[in-house]
Amino acid sequence: MKEFTVEDHLKEELKDPYFRETYELEKQKFAIVRKIIEYRIKNKVNQSQLAKMAGVSQQHISKIENGIFSSMLTLEKVLLCIGMTVKIKAVSLDPRTRSRVARAIKNRR
Repeated sequence: MKEFTVEDHLKEELKDPYFRETYELEKQKFAIVRKIIEYRIKNKVNQSQLAKMAGVSQQHISKIENGIFSSMLTLEKVLLCIGMTVKIKAVSLDPRTRSRVARAIKNRR
């Protein structure tokens, strides 16, 4: 029996256009998370201190740092207090990718 690595599994999953699009979204989210954590480390600020600075709860900071963005307003408050902002932009998929994503979604049902 052949062993598969995580990289092998990811490579296989990325063939699914729906998975690939959601994976890219997760990568973007964690790039934001990284910036917040880097700020905290560089400035020796813990989650509670950052929460107080941003006017949100420590639990919100924890959720954001775990990639759970339940409120864009809360995320924006945190980013503004560290000198950043977030830009959201909806972009059209090219027709081929759109068709492949639609098929992948349909096959998931």
